[in-house]
Amino acid sequence: MASDSDLFNKFGQNVDAGKIIFKEGEVGDQMYIIQSGSVRVSRNIGGREQVLAILGKGDFFGEMAIVTKEKRTATITTLNKVELLSFNREGFLNMISKNARIALNIIDKLCRRLKNANLHIKHLARKDARGLVALNLLYAFQGAGMEEASLSYDRTVEEFSESLELPIEQVKAYFDEFERSNIVKLAGNKLSLLDTEKLNALAERLGG
Repeated sequence: MASDSDLFNKFGQNVDAGKIIFKEGEVGDQMYIIQSGSVRVSRNIGGREQVLAILGKGDFFGEMAIVTKEKRTATITTLNKVELLSFNREGFLNMISKNARIALNIIDKLCRRLKNANLHIKHLARKDARGLVALNLLYAFQGAGMEEASLSYDRTVEEFSESLELPIEQVKAYFDEFERSNIVKLAGNKLSLLDTEKLNALAERLGG
């Protein structure tokens, strides 16, 4: 069995922060597994970029292009410096055919990804602004390192207002509500996460 260093020497690449790995609608023939760092998965919905997920170490993306040969269904952007392994169709199929554990892990992650995407769509369909803000805030903290990190309050409010097409005051009101519920803490211009479980529950609750 090849070591991690052997795999990286053969299939690895380093990508700087803020780089687009591929764009929605492009043709591709590679899938990627994240060795370190994190990326943002987004789609254009109604003319606006909507964040669908934040992926980190051990996660993968781009698999649909080599399994079904469809065009890319999302845009992938690096949030920080990442190390990736990339495989073509032959390499990917060879890898999962020889290791049932890897195949099961991929199935599990695909199911979780589908759940998050469905939640996002349901929030949009029900015009559930609170749920959308909570879900996107969860993504933002995931990308920043969860409870070990903080977000810029002003920038996050502005980005959410633009991407979710909500008034800035409405986004601020939800953040105030989350702070009163001890889900987040605002100190100066820094927004920190206090309770991951409560934020996740808000993100998964539809309506109300």
